[in-house]
Amino acid sequence: MLLPSIQTLFRAGCRAALVVIVIAGYLMAAWSVAAPAASPAIGSATSSDWFEKFKATASDEDLYRFLYAMPKGGDLHNHISGSVMSGWWYEVALAQKEYGYRFYTKVRINNCRDFADNNFGYRPYLMLFNNVMESTYNQLPECEKAEYKRLEDLDEKEKAGWVNSVTLSHDHEGRDEFFQTHWQRLDQLLYSPYLIAEILYKNMEAFGEEGLIYLETMLEAGGYLKPDGSPVSEDEAVAIFRKRLAQADAKKTGVTVRFQDSILRFVPSAEAQLRASYDIVSRHRDLYVAVNMVGREDNDKGYPLRFTQTLRELRHKYNNVRLSVHAGEVDEPNSHIRDTLMLGADRIGHGVNLISDPELLREMRHGPYLVEINLISNLLLEYVSDYAQHPFPEYLRLGIPVALSTDDRGMWDSNITDEFFVAVKEFNLSWDELLLLSRNSLQYSFVEEDVKAQLLKTYNARVDAFQKSFAKNGVGSLKNTKPISYGFTCKRYSLCNFH
Repeated sequence: MLLPSIQTLFRAGCRAALVVIVIAGYLMAAWSVAAPAASPAIGSATSSDWFEKFKATASDEDLYRFLYAMPKGGDLHNHISGSVMSGWWYEVALAQKEYGYRFYTKVRINNCRDFADNNFGYRPYLMLFNNVMESTYNQLPECEKAEYKRLEDLDEKEKAGWVNSVTLSHDHEGRDEFFQTHWQRLDQLLYSPYLIAEILYKNMEAFGEEGLIYLETMLEAGGYLKPDGSPVSEDEAVAIFRKRLAQADAKKTGVTVRFQDSILRFVPSAEAQLRASYDIVSRHRDLYVAVNMVGREDNDKGYPLRFTQTLRELRHKYNNVRLSVHAGEVDEPNSHIRDTLMLGADRIGHGVNLISDPELLREMRHGPYLVEINLISNLLLEYVSDYAQHPFPEYLRLGIPVALSTDDRGMWDSNITDEFFVAVKEFNLSWDELLLLSRNSLQYSFVEEDVKAQLLKTYNARVDAFQKSFAKNGVGSLKNTKPISYGFTCKRYSLCNFH
């Protein structure tokens, strides 16, 4: 009588084991799509020896062409207003006449102001190529009106100066030029939501050509004006962005887009901005995924712990807003990254001085926080004087999650391929490390989980096809790749032939 019972138990056990095996197989398959690949142990043999051989013999031109064609994940640290390539500005600005906007720019200084009172606010008087809307121009005194010209009336010399005025194109330009003149020059160009929407599309198009499939950009919903100077509501602006993304040319780029709403951390109204941003993100979750706190960290008025109580209040109310914060973008050792993580940030922008906090460095190994690395930005803004000083390879090879991003690429005159090129040239990245960087940029994105899974699946399929093609045809597989490079790689690495 025991035998049937034993057989029954055996069969039941087999069925249970089979169920466990099936479930385990399903979970392993799901994990292979959703989880980033682990970084191989240093010194271990990998299947990427082909890439080491390619690097050893490739010219800089061939390496750049390879990296341009290489499938990429996402750009997680991108300021849309700073991402406009210099060659785009003039065309996009003039196109705003379709929506009633006409812009004037300052081409001379007639000493119209009384310099006994040197408080000129956000718009410094002694600065050329400041841009204002026609409604603002019409309110200027006659003396100051004579200092400005319509954009369409600029002569060739003035146009060249205008185009170059928001790019770090000279050795003497650096951090102060960027923070204290670039945004003040752009000024009211950024007041048109239609201009911002077109900038967004042009970035999607350019990134799509480079093989990027996800863009998470800092694009504010508020602060726009109509041509007559009256405000554009936040909901109106978001509707304009949503409509532009729905157009066929935007969809054709193949780039999935989500937004962060950013606040300027050191201004007196920063807490009010933070509350407004949380509300915007929560109400527009089809497009907005997070809030970001931006601005110079060496301005002490924006220190992270200032926002402790405000963020605690906001977490009582909102359940669907993520937080990414600029932190560690300073020369001095401080506790900003540690404080920022305490505030609830899931990602750190820049993180250059994390290297000066050994305890936190150890705690951040293997996640769950990601550091958004901006190699070109950190060099041009003088947070490192040479790439030998940059902590990126230390973070990467210690197992701290990192991803490459472009920051304000229009002002650097660069692209996402340049970031990968710098990383490979300066830090001898392996193929596995390149894959890890792109997978991190998707895995640690704030996009919805089902979209994230699809993006990872798409990326893995593209990488597999790219690697097989290169294994079969070598450099010949890149013959139809026509990279577009910009001023940064031309100046620093003499890669000028692609432009």
